[in-house]
Amino acid sequence: MKQLTPREIVAELDKYIISQNDAKRSVAIALRNRWRRQQVPEDLRDEIAPKNSILIGPTGVGKTEIARRLARLANSPFLKVEASKFTEVGYVGRDVESMVRDLTELAVNMVRSEEQGLVKTKAEKIAEERMLDILLPPKRESETRTDTDGEEKTLELVRKDGSEHSSTREKIRKMLWEGKLDNRYVDIEVAERSVPVVEIFSSTGLEEMDINLKDMFGGIFPKRTRKRKVKVPEAIEILTQEEAQRLVDMDKVVKKAITRVEQAGIIFLDEIDKICSREGTHGPDVSREGVQRDLLPLVEGSTVSTKYGMVKTDHVLFIASGAFHTSKPSDLIPELQGRFPIRVELKSLGKEDFVRILTEPKNALVLQYKALLKTEGIDLLFKDDSISAIADIATEVNERTENIGARRLHTVMERLLDEILFNASELSDQEIIIDAKYVYEKLKDIKDDEDLSRYIL
Repeated sequence: MKQLTPREIVAELDKYIISQNDAKRSVAIALRNRWRRQQVPEDLRDEIAPKNSILIGPTGVGKTEIARRLARLANSPFLKVEASKFTEVGYVGRDVESMVRDLTELAVNMVRSEEQGLVKTKAEKIAEERMLDILLPPKRESETRTDTDGEEKTLELVRKDGSEHSSTREKIRKMLWEGKLDNRYVDIEVAERSVPVVEIFSSTGLEEMDINLKDMFGGIFPKRTRKRKVKVPEAIEILTQEEAQRLVDMDKVVKKAITRVEQAGIIFLDEIDKICSREGTHGPDVSREGVQRDLLPLVEGSTVSTKYGMVKTDHVLFIASGAFHTSKPSDLIPELQGRFPIRVELKSLGKEDFVRILTEPKNALVLQYKALLKTEGIDLLFKDDSISAIADIATEVNERTENIGARRLHTVMERLLDEILFNASELSDQEIIIDAKYVYEKLKDIKDDEDLSRYIL
């Protein structure tokens, strides 16, 4: 885990997320507390609970982005799930424990990728030797031998030594390094695992059985290989991946991944307000409170069985979020409320925020569209008044229809640049300037017609 201070964490989040300083401070403290917990004496370490948070605010204000960027900063396994996907055990739907299994799978893939990166240089050298064997097969020599029955038999011997063979091999190696063989095709054997598809139609709780059956059948059926004709660079890449997989110790990967999930895993529970139980619920809503009760052991800390082994959730950080339009955090069952001690309210975004969102972040929308059109040789220039006009229209549409926050900017920008994006391939090597007049002319009819803007913007 990177040892970033809360101030540094907030500064990193500021590069991508506009406003919402309270939420940034809250998650920065929660992340720093994880590092602090690792420094305390071991007997006290297990007693310190993670600082789970509930982010309260309308859609499109940055709740999910805050959690996602936080996970990237900490290099932690991160999983985003919608709480409304889960149902109480006994109902048709996903079991809440499946989120821990998914998180573990993500962590294993993350650690495997890191370990393969560490052995990449070694794998590349082995792959190069294999490629040279394909380009220059070892010379076969015939040798006659007499067996016990007195019959003479001809044997084929493969010899790699010999100065002539060695010098040719080095010449080919040099050509390989210089890229002179990049357009040459070679035949390589690629492993192909054909595992029968096993579908399990059942109630919740049997997802793990599905995984185990697939693993079992995967072990029974032998690996099949097929020949592929590919260019030399692609062949080297395939061979490098194969060798990297062989060099990685999967037992070590699994052990490291489980530790990372238990100590640094982050689960982002979106739409938690949708499982709040309301007075007098019946019918489809009856399992809402049941989901909360199933979720409680995970948040409190329990042990979940996965195909990689047992995973403890005692120190997994849970960040929940919800709009809480028709319900409030106090509608959650008291036990679950107590497991989310930090509550942060995110404010709605206005015109000034939209102007900043369009221009300031490292992944700002304006920069994205400029980069996309640059690939066609078009220089797209936005004047300051055009940015203000786009923000103004997005704010107005949000107020008149449904407030979807910064996501409205995506629909407005796409509609604004629709014609340019369509004709870009025919307008190469041009400079296109977007000003306020162009924005209002392009979007005026849709903006003024409220019924139309509900469908298009």
